[in-house]
Amino acid sequence: MGAFFGLKYVLKQMKEQNSGAVVNTASNGGLLGAPGMSAYVASKHAVIGLNKTAALEMAEYNVRVNAVAPSGVDTAMMKSIEKNAMGENAGEARKQFEASVPLNRYATAEEIADLMLFLSSEKASFISGSYYRIDGAQGATSV
Repeated sequence: MGAFFGLKYVLKQMKEQNSGAVVNTASNGGLLGAPGMSAYVASKHAVIGLNKTAALEMAEYNVRVNAVAPSGVDTAMMKSIEKNAMGENAGEARKQFEASVPLNRYATAEEIADLMLFLSSEKASFISGSYYRIDGAQGATSV
């Protein structure tokens, strides 16, 4: 709901000023699936659909709407997922998750922020309605 309400209020202002750029956070889970995480996956699929629709509706007002779709990021949320998956063996869960990423590691929050800053900048002035995987080639393993 955060992306929906964020867009609801910020797009009104951007429409009035006839410019703007929004970058929402989706997830690799919004492009694929994840056993045991149906609510999370559904919410991230919704972010991608919402972004595409908002981009189409706001294009005439020179407002760009995009999303990033990271895989595992080295954050407290990921540590919680590891712990839920393996309990006391959270370190083993991390090794398994990282092994599923061809670059063999999690992303850093800074790497995600760098992509978001680029998409918000004038250098990305013709990019809208898109989502960008930032997943260490994990998405390249799927169709």
